[in-house]
Amino acid sequence: MNLSTLKPAKGSVKTNKRVGRGPGSGWGGTAGRGHKGAQSRSGYKRKFGFEGGQMPLQRRVPKFGFTSPNKVVYSVINLDRLQTLAEQTGKSSLTIEDFVSHGLIGKKDKLKVLGNGEITSKVEVNAHAFSKSAVKAIEEAGGKANKL
Repeated sequence: MNLSTLKPAKGSVKTNKRVGRGPGSGWGGTAGRGHKGAQSRSGYKRKFGFEGGQMPLQRRVPKFGFTSPNKVVYSVINLDRLQTLAEQTGKSSLTIEDFVSHGLIGKKDKLKVLGNGEITSKVEVNAHAFSKSAVKAIEEAGGKANKL
């Protein structure tokens, strides 16, 4: 084998359709573009979403809703989840890194602790936000809720 004998696999390369090369080819005359009109001209490009003059879907459907650029989205963890994590790790202080390493939140997520469930361990919890009931329950168990 040498470089001069290399060629593509059989059937992998198709020849281009040569349109507009006379009537004998079957693609002469209008070259498969029909008669006249914008679509037959060179340089024609249909606008994105154009539906042939019919009212396009984008304009048929009404506008609604609003997304605030200032909204803060939290990943939430309840007290019962905190309790199991404290038992598993045996730590007296839980940080964001602990939650990330156990796959409870993403690396870039902000964390909010909610008050669903019970906590009995004396744990210091570091999070971005807490509900009032969560803070109350953590402090009643002898722990601390530190806001980042």
